[in-house]
Amino acid sequence: ILHQVGIRVVVVHGGGPQSTRLSRRLGLATQMVDGRRVTDAETLEVSTMVLNGEINTRVVAVCRALGIPAIGISGVDGGLIKASKRPPVQRESGGETVDYGFVGDIHGIDASIIVKQLDNDLVPIVSPLSADDNGTLLNINADTVAAAIACELNAEKFLLATGAPGILESLDDPRSLISYVDRAGLRRLRDEGRISGGMLPKLAAIERALSGGVPRVHVISYAMPDSLLLEVFTNEGTGTLVVNDIEHLSPEEQTSESRP
Repeated sequence: ILHQVGIRVVVVHGGGPQSTRLSRRLGLATQMVDGRRVTDAETLEVSTMVLNGEINTRVVAVCRALGIPAIGISGVDGGLIKASKRPPVQRESGGETVDYGFVGDIHGIDASIIVKQLDNDLVPIVSPLSADDNGTLLNINADTVAAAIACELNAEKFLLATGAPGILESLDDPRSLISYVDRAGLRRLRDEGRISGGMLPKLAAIERALSGGVPRVHVISYAMPDSLLLEVFTNEGTGTLVVNDIEHLSPEEQTSESRP
């Protein structure tokens, strides 16, 4: 529907659960640190097969069934994502040093690759794999890639589809949905331990998008029917709206729902 009404859409997908399942079938251990996957050489092969070989192709196929002119690309194609291998980093909590393996840090996005597809009325379906200047494949967190692309495209909205209904006051209570929050409120939630694990990369992506000029970030549930349309076209929405400063929201957007 968004494509049909003329809204230009870019889809960036991950593949964490599918990569974990395939790794188990192959007898490979999965190591996660602060919500991010450690990628050794064997895990990189799994990620490449899953992201580019399975998920990207399947999403494009679904788009074809829906009559959407989609095109599958990855960060390797045309030099879309410029990245280098992440050096070992020291964790904020615990202080130990972690080597993430073949994980990439983004140095630049060539937005013209995406714009050319959009100008041709195509919907880009982006896999977050990239490569360094020597051709070494690198795995990059999909939320990180999506935020970087949103910034380079000067996107109006950056939407994160998650298993949760949005950002929650209480991790174990899906009824504690926060309807809207600003960056200061997000930092308080993180410092209080209410954002952890797999939500930490999403928090970093939200921060990056907002600081990079994207005015609104929406965290929605992929499991709720029509959550995307309701979030885009209604003031109430279905998930969590994140902005730089709550004071900049319109009165209609500032509903009586919960906020930290």
